[in-house]
Amino acid sequence: MPTEARGRDPLFAEQLVEWMDANSVDRAVVLAFDAPEAYPVQAPSEWVLDEVASYPDRLVPFCTVDPRAVDGADAAADRLEHYIDRGARGFGELKMEMDIDDDRLEPLYELCATYELPVLFHTDQQMMRDEVGLPRLENILASYPEVDFVAHAHGWWSHMAADVEPQDRGRIPEGPIEAPGRVWDLLAAYDNIYGDISTLGGWNALTRDEAYGQAFLESHHDQLVFGTDYLFPGHQIPHFAMFEQFDLELDAWANIRHRNIKGLLR
Repeated sequence: MPTEARGRDPLFAEQLVEWMDANSVDRAVVLAFDAPEAYPVQAPSEWVLDEVASYPDRLVPFCTVDPRAVDGADAAADRLEHYIDRGARGFGELKMEMDIDDDRLEPLYELCATYELPVLFHTDQQMMRDEVGLPRLENILASYPEVDFVAHAHGWWSHMAADVEPQDRGRIPEGPIEAPGRVWDLLAAYDNIYGDISTLGGWNALTRDEAYGQAFLESHHDQLVFGTDYLFPGHQIPHFAMFEQFDLELDAWANIRHRNIKGLLR
C-alpha cells in the first residue's frame, strides 16, 4: 500500500520482504488495486510493478485493468500488454462493484485467456457479486475453461458449508459445518478454479470445523494456494499455524505451499 489507509501505515516492498524473511517465505505474489472502490487507497498496477522491480527473485507482480477506466477492448489490451511487458504474471485482485459475469468484464477474461494470465478475484455482497450457490461464477468457469480463476474472500469461502444465507456472502460464518457446500462441488467439477486460503474468511473456512477442514485439504490440495492477504506492517496473520494444525502428506503440503501457484503463473 503506497499510503496510510484505515489508520494503518503504508507497506512497501522492502518491508514486505523483511516480513517474508521473518516467516520463512521464499516468494510472494503482490496484488494490485486499480478500482477506486477496492480499498480506501489504490495500489495501482504501475506502482506495484515499480515496487517489486528491486526483488525479482522474491516478489511476483499481478496487475489489473478497470474496464470502466479504458475506452474499449483495444485500450484494455494495450494496457495489459504494457503491464505484461513490465513483468506482470497474473491478473488481480479483481475487486469491483459489479457482477462477476458483468458484460464489461468479458473482454478482460478473453484477454487473460489470450495471455495465459490467472485471474484472482474477490467476491462478496458488493464486489464481484454472485447469488447464493455461485451460479454466476459457475457460468464464468464454463464459459472460459482456458482461464484459471483463483477465488478469494467471503462470497467464496462462505460456501464451504451448504447452509449459506444471502448475508453470509459478506461476513465470516461461524459454527460447525453440517454438509459440504458449493466450494466442494465447483472444485470437483472444474479444473480451472482454485481457492486462495488468505484472509480471515479463508482461515475460518478451514478452522470453523476442523474435521471438515482436514477433509477439504486432503481432497482438494491440488486446487488450493497458500496466501495471507498481508496488507500493512504488523498485520497479524494466523495462516502459518495451519501447517501444525492439520496433518497432510508432504506432497499435499507442497501443492498448497508452492506447486499450485507455480503452475498457474504465466
